[in-house]
Amino acid sequence: MSALLDSFREAFGESLATARTSMCGLSNELLPARQAALDALLADGLPGPREEAWKYTSLRALERRAFAPADAVAPAFDPALLAGIPAPRLVFTNGRFDPGQSDLSGLPAGASVEALSQFLASGEPRDANFLARRYERRDEVFARANAALAADGAVVRIDAGVRVEAPLHLVFVGVPQAGDRAWHLRHFIDLRNDAALDIVEHQLAAGDHAHLANEVLHLHAGQRARVRHARVQHDAARATRFARTDAVLARDAQYRRFDLELGTALSRHELNVRLEGDGARLTANGVLLGDGRRHVDTRLGIEHIGRDTACELLWRGIADGRSKVVFHGGIGIRAGADGTDAALSNKNLLLSAEAEIDTQPVLVIDADEVKAAHGATVGQLDATAMFYLRSRGLPEAQARRLLTVAFCREPLLALGDEAGDDGLRQVLLARLDAALAAALGAGDGA
Repeated sequence: MSALLDSFREAFGESLATARTSMCGLSNELLPARQAALDALLADGLPGPREEAWKYTSLRALERRAFAPADAVAPAFDPALLAGIPAPRLVFTNGRFDPGQSDLSGLPAGASVEALSQFLASGEPRDANFLARRYERRDEVFARANAALAADGAVVRIDAGVRVEAPLHLVFVGVPQAGDRAWHLRHFIDLRNDAALDIVEHQLAAGDHAHLANEVLHLHAGQRARVRHARVQHDAARATRFARTDAVLARDAQYRRFDLELGTALSRHELNVRLEGDGARLTANGVLLGDGRRHVDTRLGIEHIGRDTACELLWRGIADGRSKVVFHGGIGIRAGADGTDAALSNKNLLLSAEAEIDTQPVLVIDADEVKAAHGATVGQLDATAMFYLRSRGLPEAQARRLLTVAFCREPLLALGDEAGDDGLRQVLLARLDAALAAALGAGDGA
């Protein structure tokens, strides 16, 4: 058994006594499902390069590492890190709910936000069914680990017709501690019919660390619900982060999502969306930034099931230094999903001869009367544009950064003009520009 899986097994054993006391009546309901997830994980082991889903992301270095469980109490960090992140906000520090840094003021009636640890202590077993979900495929290795070991997370429920005006901020902070730690967070976000919510995830570091974060988020959007979801992953340079989002959209629901992958040594995000209801709409744009020796992996799995559904996916990737960027864009149009309109664009820039980009656009159509297109490119900065900027007096480094910033801004500028989008877009653009400046260098006073 690998050192990684062995440390997960030990963490599960240590958590049993705690689970029986802290989960109260829920322990008997959840522990069998947790044990089954752990057993499947240990039996199948970690996927190798022959597993298609992990073909371009090797776990050989990670499997030799062992991680201690996160402490039961959230460690302290400088609250200045949260400057500019207003209420309502739910904060988790090294995988633990941090009530001292959280502030849920301003939520309207009909909007419930709490930590999973609180929810489990007071809830009914049937309300925690999302924790018992089974992951059957061998390649779902970290989802299985999460099912076995998740101890905290965010539980958000928005009643029918309730529109939450202020964005809800979910903040995840990694803090240096003695030894490498691992934590597993499970989130559940449920919007009933005609509800509306803006969510902003902040994945940040309060210093250099090499911890492992493993998160799974379930999102259910009821009929005509509207969700806008921004995620900024800007963790420590030596950290490892696995994230998975599973969303289900009902009839006429709208889900607009923006992802920025800006940090960590190894990051992998799986975004799975099922457009089950007729007329459901998805917009998912993102930027993947690889620099140094970073490995950035993103996988999209979009399933059109209802009639007259639509998705628009606009992703940009950059690989500099000796980094590696991996993108898989999968769109499936099921039989009977007539009227589907699906579009995927993935363009990538190679800024170094030692960098690598692997992109896999996949389109499977089993329905008639659909409109679908997908494409991917890998190239370098346009020589003509570089010549133009240099001829206007810009130094090479400054011209290079200017063109790179413009290339990455496109997915965010394409979000549209819906009320409230502009403020969020400006925040994301500022974070993106700062990350690009750090990764590429300011360049001759740029």
